[in-house]
Amino acid sequence: MPQTSVIERHRWRFFPIWRRNFLVWKKLAIPSLVGNIAEPLITLVAFGFGVGALVGTVDGVPYIQFLASGAICMSVMMAASFEALYSAFSRMHVQKTWDAIRVTPTSLDDVLLGELTWAASKSVFSGVAILVVIVALGISREWTLLLALPLLLLTGLVFSAIGLIVNAKARGYDFFTYYFTLVLTPMTFLSGVYFPLTSLPKPLQWLAQVLPLHAAVELVRPLFFGHFDAKAGLHLVVLGADLLLAWWLARTLTQRRFRA
Repeated sequence: MPQTSVIERHRWRFFPIWRRNFLVWKKLAIPSLVGNIAEPLITLVAFGFGVGALVGTVDGVPYIQFLASGAICMSVMMAASFEALYSAFSRMHVQKTWDAIRVTPTSLDDVLLGELTWAASKSVFSGVAILVVIVALGISREWTLLLALPLLLLTGLVFSAIGLIVNAKARGYDFFTYYFTLVLTPMTFLSGVYFPLTSLPKPLQWLAQVLPLHAAVELVRPLFFGHFDAKAGLHLVVLGADLLLAWWLARTLTQRRFRA
């Protein structure tokens, strides 16, 4: 009987952590989804139909479609961030769930990877729920919307990894307020969610090019109109680079915290 390699034995050790978090979440799935999608949907209805009636079109497309394609990316960003911050911090610091898991033959890397993939998965659930509403309202029904799903997963992974960086440095829940106020909120306004970047000064337009939310919006928005962005490869590189860098920092800082 062939022996299983060491790599093969360790490859999926993160999955039980993912499954454990999923089973806990499943008990409150409906309230959780409502909480995650309520704000983006309110924004979509209020700004899309309200402001959209005044604005008309943006970049040659109806404003509600312009906003919807940005709002779904923003929703994924927020859902991934909340899970990688508040929920992960509770399991790590308050409930000591991570310590209990590490008593088993599971490394800290396995725990961290489980948290990363779970936060990203949960953010995709929220994104899919909003996508269903968008299709039901007839805002967009292009077949290319299906291609948005892997892009939303990649976006969720990026913001989950960034959230785990902040989680590794946090000493309490109040610490996360700084991240939401000083990082995520400005990023939302600099990433073309509500208005085109051409409305911003040139230095801010240059800054936006390296922001993961901007890359996600630029990848997803054309899919709402049945075509692809000419710079899709560049935006994928930005998201991939952000993910690798954020994962390395999250892993390094988390290991340092547990050694302290």
